Amino acid sequence: MDTATVLKAIGDETRFKILTLLLQHNYCVRALSRKLGLSESAISQHIKVLREAGLLVGVKKGYYVHYDVNRDVLHQLASQIKELAALERELCRPDKVGCESAERKRCHLQKGSHNCSNGGQPFCHDKDSEEGRVKNHGNCKCHKS
Repeated sequence: MDTATVLKAIGDETRFKILTLLLQHNYCVRALSRKLGLSESAISQHIKVLREAGLLVGVKKGYYVHYDVNRDVLHQLASQIKELAALERELCRPDKVGCESAERKRCHLQKGSHNCSNGGQPFCHDKDSEEGRVKNHGNCKCHKS
């Protein structure tokens, strides 16, 4: 499964609607066309993209092809998104990632320091628009609010 291809395929609102309908019931192009109020040729183009992404399989029934969702691809995508969401942010270590000297000065966690300097705040803090406080976004270990 090519994750980027699958995400692009379901990123279109019409294709997402087609996928949702096909998760509930098998439909042919004509039925999808009627349900969504689009031309059969437009539905066919969307089906082509979904098939190329591996999301759909078609079964010929008489003159028509009825489509079904390959749920294994959706489960694989869900697993990859779950893994992505579980990634932990690493501490800023400019010496380990090869930052340029200008970037190195702006990193407020160098040399084990956990205190924010004015130069480091844009990397980990933002003003709370409602209360005017500085909010820590988890990028450093200094004055959490």
